[in-house]
Amino acid sequence: MKTFFKILAAIIAVLVLVMLLVGKEYHFETSTAINAPVEKIWQNMHSMKAFNQWNPFMELDPNIKVKYSGTSGNVGEQYCWEGNSEAGKGCHVITGVIVNRKLSTKMLFKEPFESNATSDLILKPEGNTTKVTWTMDTELSYPVNLMSLFMDGEMEKSFGSGLRKLKTLSEK
Repeated sequence: MKTFFKILAAIIAVLVLVMLLVGKEYHFETSTAINAPVEKIWQNMHSMKAFNQWNPFMELDPNIKVKYSGTSGNVGEQYCWEGNSEAGKGCHVITGVIVNRKLSTKMLFKEPFESNATSDLILKPEGNTTKVTWTMDTELSYPVNLMSLFMDGEMEKSFGSGLRKLKTLSEK
C-alpha cells in the first residue's frame, strides 16, 4: 500500500510541476499568404459582419443567433452570439483598428464556460501577396492550463480553416 501512495504522490507532483512549467498564458498564431492586395483582404475582415463570412466558429451551429451592434468597422462594434452547446454564448468586440494593417478584438465567452481572449488579424504585404496572421492570446487557470499542451492542433484546424476561406473569398 505504501508503494501505491508513493506512486500516486509522484504522479501528482509531476502533474503539479508540469502545470507550473506550462504556465497560465496561452498564445497561438498561424499565417497564410493570399494572392490579393491588402485593401481587398481588409474589406473581407474589417467589420464583424465581414469577419463572420469566413469565421470558422460560425459553423459550430447552423442555427446560431447573432446580434450586431456598434458602428461597422470601428472600435466598439460587436456581435453577440447564442448557439448550441458546442458554439456556446458570448460576444466578440473590435478593440483596435489600423486600416489595412491590423484588426484587434476581444472575445468574451459566457457559455459553456466563462473566459476572455484577445485576437489580432495582421496584414503584411509581401511582394505580390499579402501575409495574413491570425493570433489569439488567453489566460488559462490551473489545472485547465494543461489543455494548452494539446490545443495547438485544434486551433490550427479552426484558424487554418478560417484563413483558407478568407483566402478563397479574397482571391475571387
